[in-house]
Amino acid sequence: MDKADGAFLTISELSAELGLPQHILRYWETRFPQLRPLQRSGNRRYYRPADVALVQRINQLLNVEGFTVRGAQKALADGGAKPVPVRSNPAPEASAHAQQSQDILERLQSIRATLARAVDIP
Repeated sequence: MDKADGAFLTISELSAELGLPQHILRYWETRFPQLRPLQRSGNRRYYRPADVALVQRINQLLNVEGFTVRGAQKALADGGAKPVPVRSNPAPEASAHAQQSQDILERLQSIRATLARAVDIP
């Protein structure tokens, strides 16, 4: 059962989409104040498209780029964390790997530029 783009996702749907346990998503809600899904009767969570994008970015920071929770919190708070585009259909494995490599390369280039400015290298 595919949902329309922009439809709210339950925690079980988001968990399945990302391959993460539900308790991890609930934990992230306690650590990232920006992540506040709607909660309806019985505390059932509904993730809006913006919440899904934020969870994808948190996942990227923690599980792909290797940030600590504190580092990811800082990256999100500083606005240095670019959003992950929301995709209705997952990209093929090779494309996903290429995108991860590109994201890591961009992060390393950003770090290099920061270090160069810090030591004033032209």
